[in-house]
Amino acid sequence: MFEHIDFSYLLATYGYLAIFVGCLLEGETILILGGMAAHQHVLKLLPVIGYASLAGMLGDQLLFWIGRYFGARLLPRLHKQQAMIDKVTQLINTHPLVSIFSVRFLYGMRLVGPLVIGASRVSPVKFTCINLLGALVWATLFASVGYGAGEFLERILGDLKAYRLPIAVGVVGLMAVIAVVRHYRAKK
Repeated sequence: MFEHIDFSYLLATYGYLAIFVGCLLEGETILILGGMAAHQHVLKLLPVIGYASLAGMLGDQLLFWIGRYFGARLLPRLHKQQAMIDKVTQLINTHPLVSIFSVRFLYGMRLVGPLVIGASRVSPVKFTCINLLGALVWATLFASVGYGAGEFLERILGDLKAYRLPIAVGVVGLMAVIAVVRHYRAKK
């Protein structure tokens, strides 16, 4: 069924759009795959990092402003996220710049973190500047991991063209397993 699909064409045509949309939401999995595609010369590494940085920053900016204007009413309704809200609040109170930079790297805080930071009345200019730096570091790190993974797999398997779909499914599956394990650990 999938042997007739030209994944190189799909990646080259829609790859940057997929990276942008994926990184608006969460992004690590799509960013790793984008780095692997850059290693295979289907995409270019700098635009992958650029689109991911822009999308990651815009997503967090949107959440920041939602938190800024609706946080007082919205946060009390997020009962299931209360432990995360408390952690981010404590981090903001003790280390506001570190919290802005690191919230995208902390599991489970990518969506809640910017809401809480916005509700905490951190300066919008401060948030934007640190958020941009965090997005650049985050995108560079995960795209580089994908690029390195592509290089490693190419050494083992040779030409990866025939393995693109299984690799993509494997990366998505691995990230899903990691998310499930983290979810159950967080519940304990």
